[in-house]
Amino acid sequence: DGPAATPLRWYIAADDRWYVPENEATVRQTMIDGAPVIETRVRIPSGDAIHRVWATGDGITVVEIENDSAMAIAVAVTRRDVLTSRPPTEVPIEGIELPADSIVLPVGHRTSVRIGLAHDGSGIGTLPDDISPALQVARGWTTIAERAGRVVLPDSSWADAVVAARCEVALEGPVHPADDPVAFLLGVGELVRMGDDPEPWVIDVVEEAEPLMRRHRKADGMPWDVRAALESASRVLARAGEQRGVEDIEAALAKSPGVTSAALARPEGIRAVPWVETHLARPLPGAACAVFPSGVPTPWLGVNVEAYHLPAGPRHAVSYAVRWHGERPAVLWEVEGPAGLRLTGGAADPEWRTDQPAGEGLLAPQAVPAALAATPEPVQPEPVEDVAPDDGLSFS
Repeated sequence: DGPAATPLRWYIAADDRWYVPENEATVRQTMIDGAPVIETRVRIPSGDAIHRVWATGDGITVVEIENDSAMAIAVAVTRRDVLTSRPPTEVPIEGIELPADSIVLPVGHRTSVRIGLAHDGSGIGTLPDDISPALQVARGWTTIAERAGRVVLPDSSWADAVVAARCEVALEGPVHPADDPVAFLLGVGELVRMGDDPEPWVIDVVEEAEPLMRRHRKADGMPWDVRAALESASRVLARAGEQRGVEDIEAALAKSPGVTSAALARPEGIRAVPWVETHLARPLPGAACAVFPSGVPTPWLGVNVEAYHLPAGPRHAVSYAVRWHGERPAVLWEVEGPAGLRLTGGAADPEWRTDQPAGEGLLAPQAVPAALAATPEPVQPEPVEDVAPDDGLSFS
């Protein structure tokens, strides 16, 4: 209610006409790298008008409008109670009907302007100069999300979906267990992977995991997301030192008659995390983990892949990189956790297995398209940038 609930709409005056973004066919909207920094692009003559919005830690929602075109434009916004980086123009708004409180800000070509909405409702004022830029804010969010793990894949939308799901649960917390117990357990698991203390979650995790185990004990096949949720619960309990709970879940998973395949289309929300990660690694009974459990996806054949801190069991994680020798994927891996985890080649190479905590090896030949196989990559990858010191996997 009140002014804070009043939408802040924007309109663009280019040299040909007024543009109403919500009605334009050329609008493209994305989350930058999956972070809660929203970028909207509207096509205008000779370029784009770009609208970015994010929130700061000190209580300001920032809107940045960039003129990525060769011509100057003006931007109208429909609220006057905003913080601005420079004073609005006093030129009357002509050619479009807008609310009386609207203001206009000129934006030169290849420049930008910012406005802000103070969460405390303080109203008109000057926007601070030290607001972090959108890309820096997005990188901060991805850094938080990647504490749980990171993937570098041919389709960047997969990694963005993982980051977006983790950012959402970091902002809003897990869904209520009564609404979706599977999503609740997955959300708690990701919070703990990102650094949350597992202890406060133990009772809730046990209360939601037990009914799921009972419900699917005699089912024809445990749904893939239920198995992922129980594995997530097991990892939370392991970090909290609840060994009995871990053993109960592991016993239930071992007795399960099977698991239904994951959906072909990537799911929305927190389920996207296990959906992506189980293409890369899947825990197996008896302290084992398969890499490429369903084989190397066709779009990945001949393409470099990296993955960090993938769940490999209650107390284990695996990081690995893949580089190609023609048709053969070379895997460099490192296991995190106590000794004894066995890695297998999954459907990509059922004969390959290792008990070593780190190393490199070649999997069986894959059906790599000829154009990709013609130029083999060296087995030794370059160092990966922006990996925190505790990410483990070393390429030196």
